[in-house]
Amino acid sequence: MEKYKMYVSVVNQQVYHQPHDSPWEYEVEVPNEYVPVFHRLFHQMDRLEFRNFLRAHLPYVPYHYDKNNHDIDVRAAKVYALIHEFTDEPSKRFIEKLPYFR
Repeated sequence: MEKYKMYVSVVNQQVYHQPHDSPWEYEVEVPNEYVPVFHRLFHQMDRLEFRNFLRAHLPYVPYHYDKNNHDIDVRAAKVYALIHEFTDEPSKRFIEKLPYFR
């Protein structure tokens, strides 16, 4: 199984193939079949955040009752789980301290 080195920015919801393309938070080494999974999760999060933007203009729907928020959190947890699986030990220890892993 061939591994592929990528640089993931959760903040920017991007995957970079070169370390100098843009700022990134995590370096991961994943099998080739996992590369599109990162792209797909970030794309889904982007779509959900756009729906949240539209919902924000409807004052009668409280923010904390919005299902899209939960769906974004689920996808963020999946992204962090993937990063945790394929990153180095210091990054794994940091991710384990996040609320998603409690």
